[in-house]
Amino acid sequence: MNEKFLAHLQELLGEEQCYTQEAMSRHITFRTGGPAEYYVRPSRQQIQPVLALCQEYEIPWMVIGNGSNLLVGDKGIRGLVMEIGRMMDKVTVSGNVLTAEAGALLSAAARQAAEQELTGMEFASGIPGSVGGAVVMNAGAYGGEMKHIVKKAVVLTEDGREKELTLEELDLGYRHSCILENHYIVLEAEFQLEKGNAEEILQRMAELRQRRNEKQPLEYPSAGSTFKRPEGYFAGKLIQDSGLRGYQVGGAQISEKHCGFVINKEGATSEEIRQLISDVQDKVEEQFGVRMEPEVKFIGEF
Repeated sequence: MNEKFLAHLQELLGEEQCYTQEAMSRHITFRTGGPAEYYVRPSRQQIQPVLALCQEYEIPWMVIGNGSNLLVGDKGIRGLVMEIGRMMDKVTVSGNVLTAEAGALLSAAARQAAEQELTGMEFASGIPGSVGGAVVMNAGAYGGEMKHIVKKAVVLTEDGREKELTLEELDLGYRHSCILENHYIVLEAEFQLEKGNAEEILQRMAELRQRRNEKQPLEYPSAGSTFKRPEGYFAGKLIQDSGLRGYQVGGAQISEKHCGFVINKEGATSEEIRQLISDVQDKVEEQFGVRMEPEVKFIGEF
């Protein structure tokens, strides 16, 4: 622990937005993971000064949103974790354009769109992530993707400049954008929606919610769909056809309800989840010659 760095960090953010040895199990949807050495919740204006401080003291850093697509190692994270969440969750609507800060939950943005009788965002209403994370990964569900509605995004570059990126410049593809490779931080995004009927929009959201409840193991901690969709296949079916439904490593399990989900059934460690993911990759490749790629990102020390 660098006490001088910590003192400057607390001076910049205030002690209420700055934590040390913060359990990451509180911040990721798998509900596992060791502590982050430093954990901060900056406002939009504070992000650049925090990064400058990290650079000055040579402290490694990373950004998380709602923690819905991450697996943090049991030994935790050395350096600083920056949460873009409740301090940056403003959502506004002007005409048919919805603008959301990166920390806003997709579900909250979709609800606000519905209240303003705007359609196009219904598919995102049940995705358990933040706007920033959704843009980074081009999140999608039920036939919809971020690339269908994103108009532009504002990002912070490595050298601390705010930069506006058009949809084309974002290069959104299947679980891909230019943001990770360029080490950008999403600050906000604009979504181009269409006028619709409020009753029909809410009905569609309710239908999707019911489908999720029926088909997904929402009663257990997970990171949603664990694997990317292999070209020409469905991840869940490959896992099921490999005889892995209900397969368990410690407290981690392939969901019996939906084989595309790895769940924390009972006090799983991150290592148990990682081992289970590895076992699935090996078994599916052995049987079908397809190497599954995790959608979940592994961070920290295992």
